[in-house]
Amino acid sequence: MKKATCVTTWLSILVSILFIGSANAQQGGDYNDLLDLFAEWREFERPPSLDGAPDYTAESFARRFGSFREFQARLNAFNIGSWPVPQQVDWHLVRAEMNGFDFNHRVLKPWARDPAFYDTVWMSRSDVPAHEGPTHHAVVEIWTYEFPLSAGDEARLVSELSAIPPLMRQAQRNLTGNARDLWVTGIRDVRGQITKLDEVLRLAGPSASADLKASIAESKAATAALVAWLEEKSPSKTGPSGVGKENYTWYQQNVHLVPLTWEDEERLLKRELERAWSSLKLEEQRNRDLPPLVAASNSEEYAAKAEDAVERIMNFLEEKEILTVTEYMKPAMAAHMGEFVPEERRNFFSITSHYDPAPLFTHFYHWLELARMDLEPHPSPVRQGALLYNIFDSRNEGTATGVEEMFMHAGLYDDSPRSRELVWILLAQRAARGLGSLYAHANEMTMEEAGGVHQDWTPRGWMKTERDLLIFEQHLYLRQPGYGTSYVTGKYLLERALADFSKQQEERGEEFRMKDFFDALNRIDSIPISLVRWEMTGLDNDIKAMMRAR
Repeated sequence: MKKATCVTTWLSILVSILFIGSANAQQGGDYNDLLDLFAEWREFERPPSLDGAPDYTAESFARRFGSFREFQARLNAFNIGSWPVPQQVDWHLVRAEMNGFDFNHRVLKPWARDPAFYDTVWMSRSDVPAHEGPTHHAVVEIWTYEFPLSAGDEARLVSELSAIPPLMRQAQRNLTGNARDLWVTGIRDVRGQITKLDEVLRLAGPSASADLKASIAESKAATAALVAWLEEKSPSKTGPSGVGKENYTWYQQNVHLVPLTWEDEERLLKRELERAWSSLKLEEQRNRDLPPLVAASNSEEYAAKAEDAVERIMNFLEEKEILTVTEYMKPAMAAHMGEFVPEERRNFFSITSHYDPAPLFTHFYHWLELARMDLEPHPSPVRQGALLYNIFDSRNEGTATGVEEMFMHAGLYDDSPRSRELVWILLAQRAARGLGSLYAHANEMTMEEAGGVHQDWTPRGWMKTERDLLIFEQHLYLRQPGYGTSYVTGKYLLERALADFSKQQEERGEEFRMKDFFDALNRIDSIPISLVRWEMTGLDNDIKAMMRAR
């Protein structure tokens, strides 16, 4: 027995020596080694194929999880303390993505809990770097095609559509969860795929080949079969859909790198909701003797308002030196001006835009950022394209929401005081819907009850006019923890970064220029604001605190 114990001990020592030696070798790695690891990681993160579709089966995840832990070990073995801050930031981005994979595997499990995960056909580009919410790896991006299709594009589309039937069949094997709200509402998304496939066939027109027609027909049949199966199973789904407060906090701090807890976010969103309502009432008091805004009543009036809004915003940004205006910015915003909607069909956002599109169009900062990412990609491969798992949300949604108010305070509506009221209404709606999503994730409310908070606390009853938007938003935020609050939490973090940045300039005796702040923000790119703040100001206390909490 002693001999066996001795052998075991020596084997343990030998394994430890080999592990330490390997770790030390990795600790000697430089930034280029991190980039190599990142490339390997991104390749690994894509699941293997099963019958022509990505494999999300439990058996596949079980086989691959050991390899995932090896990736984490290799990443953690780097000694980054002496690296330049931007390189350290990239290391944290890779860490966040790996934590996202881990969280999905342990908690979120969209392939098992969330039928909407299998929605495959996307007609439009998202206004953020990737589609909002958990998305599988074989989506078909119809917006990337030009119709009528060339022979090459048609062959590509047929190939991409071929993943739909096996994926729809696999979904019936994988979807074993009991999250009732996700299940029942997700049927809506899957059913919508049939309509989108019909639209693809319409776009392809009479020149569509027999192969394309057959592929669409097979995809529709497989989708319809999944819908029928989901509906059959839905009465048995009785469980909660939220991830719970503890998981929510872990996810925010370790994946999206938002330095807040569930409780912090609740306090912040309550405060912003109250501030938005009280500020709206003060604006209304100030403007009580002014004529009300008049909504566009036809297409010509809306087009004139929209064109004027784009012109006002772009002139304001340039003349007031808010940021460096490039040639691609105005066309990027102008491409998304929208169109006239009859009054009885307007949802919350179209109601605001028909009074004055400018407040909503400042949120279209999104499209300026996407144009920048397309035309001026960041030199770091880690920051090119979209971060996985919607890690960009606090940065992109927070900035788009933040500039609505920032540009107002900087003078955008000095000649249109009533437009300021719309800014406060927009903020109240985003705070209300985020607050509802928090309670849904805490499993203190159902999705419908969270929607009640969303509706009841949006001023003027503007969220009660059209239910599709309400369902879409609350469903998305239940699918993607932290997204519903990111508009307001990101806005708060952006404002704090601006405060730190300007205070440092003042302490150095430098003149503050708003352009310096926004140009730095854009240059650093679409990464969590906690990391933006570190790279911009050298303040890394948020990251250190989250690492300690880990």
